[in-house]
Amino acid sequence: MNLRIAILAFLGIFVLNGCASTGGGDPDDPTYGLSAAEIYKEAKTNLLDGNYETAIQFYEKLESRYPYGNYATRAQMEIAYAYYKFDEPESAILASDRFIKLHPNHPNVDYLYYLRGLASFNIGESGVATSLGQDRTERDPKSFRRSFTYFSELVKKFPKSRYARDAVQRMTHVRNSLAKHEVHVAKFYFDKDAYVAAANRGKYVVENYQRTPAVADALAIMVKSYQKMEMSELAKDALRVLEVNHPDHPDLASLKKAAN
Repeated sequence: MNLRIAILAFLGIFVLNGCASTGGGDPDDPTYGLSAAEIYKEAKTNLLDGNYETAIQFYEKLESRYPYGNYATRAQMEIAYAYYKFDEPESAILASDRFIKLHPNHPNVDYLYYLRGLASFNIGESGVATSLGQDRTERDPKSFRRSFTYFSELVKKFPKSRYARDAVQRMTHVRNSLAKHEVHVAKFYFDKDAYVAAANRGKYVVENYQRTPAVADALAIMVKSYQKMEMSELAKDALRVLEVNHPDHPDLASLKKAAN
């Protein structure tokens, strides 16, 4: 099932029977005199229509006026999605955290675990740096690390969740990106003639991010760094691993030439 369709289906799976009670308040308030069911209907309609800011306002009014019951629970859940769609990822994460703490046994709590990861995954994706063509892996990987943790919690707690498969795929992407980030840092150190730091960063990638594409470049940096430091045995060992596992690496020929 298409993930977007699955999320929309999730948002529409409950049909809630409302109470007829009404609330007081400011007559200028658009929710004045409305029941929980009526406020929820306005919130949900705006959410599905893409009016996320208005939906958030109605969900907040609903929970403040009717803090208990099914409508409040739905508001706490759906406002997280509204924040996410409104490009307020940190608010989406906070709302998801809150729901998880308040309703740890809710039948759909897995969705909030997933949404946390998704929100953190997307932080900064539409920022200025991306629009200027900067590689995302060159920037602070904090949000990626956090998303990996969130997705990992989802997969461990709810391995059969409908969101688990997508979470695993995103975790693979995150892991590859984190490894690539470490290589960027290693190259930075190498260009600054900090060869010990460069070699150590490369070694860290090899030891902690096995089977990621960045391992080949990490090995190449290790070879270059060891050669610069005239640590010939370590350079030969790293070169041998690079040649065996990545025989098509573009730097292999020059590294072998430098070793002779």
